[in-house]
Amino acid sequence: MLDNFNHLVLPNINLLLRGLSVTAYVCFFAFLLAIALGSVACLVRLYVPFIRVVAIGYIEFCRATPIFVQLLWVNYVWPELFGFPKTVVGAGIIALALQSSGYLAETFRSGIEGLSKGQRDAGLAVGMTNLQIMRRIVMPQVVLVMAPSIVNQMTVVIKSSTLVSVIAIPDLMYEALKLVNTWFEPIEILTSTALMYIVAIFLISILAKRVSDHFRSKFGLAGLV
Repeated sequence: MLDNFNHLVLPNINLLLRGLSVTAYVCFFAFLLAIALGSVACLVRLYVPFIRVVAIGYIEFCRATPIFVQLLWVNYVWPELFGFPKTVVGAGIIALALQSSGYLAETFRSGIEGLSKGQRDAGLAVGMTNLQIMRRIVMPQVVLVMAPSIVNQMTVVIKSSTLVSVIAIPDLMYEALKLVNTWFEPIEILTSTALMYIVAIFLISILAKRVSDHFRSKFGLAGLV
C-alpha cells in the first residue's frame, strides 16, 4: 500500500491540490451566495406578508430537492430558460447556494424569532427605525448566536461539493476519480482524498469557531449558545 501511495498519490499531489483549490473557490462563493439568498428569504418570510408564500415555497423547494437534482437542473435547464449560468463552475456555485440558502433562511428565522421582543421595543423607544433595529440589534445577535449552525452549514456545503464532479467541474473529487479511472487503484487515492477533505473541514471549523467565540465574548454573548 505504501508503494502504491508513493507511486500514485505523491507524483499527482499537485493535481489533487489544484482540485482542492477549485473546491475551495466553489464552496466560498456558494456559501456567500447562500447567506445572501437565505437572508432575503428569511426577511421576506417574516416581514413581507403579501409575498410570504413565495419565500416559504422557495425555502421548502431548496430544502426538499436533492443537491444532485439541483446540480443537473441548474446546469442543463437554467441556460435554456434564463440564459445563465454560462459555465459549469457557475452552475455548481448556484446549485450549492440554493440548497444551503433554504437551511440558512430557517436558521436565521429561528434566531430572529428567538430574540426577546423587549429588545425591539427598546429600540423603538429610543427612536430607532425598524431598519436600524434590524441592522444594529437583531442581525449582530442572530449571526453570533446562530454561528454554530452557520458553521455546520458551511461544512455541509463542502461535503455536498463532492457531487459537482458530475457536471465536470474539476474539483478535488473530479481529479481523484480521474486518477482512479487511470490507474484502477482506488484505495490509496480515495483515502488520500478523504483525508484532504477531513483536514480542510477541520481547519475551517476550528477557524470559524475561534472567530465566533471572539466576537461572542466581545459583544457579551459568550453565554448564548
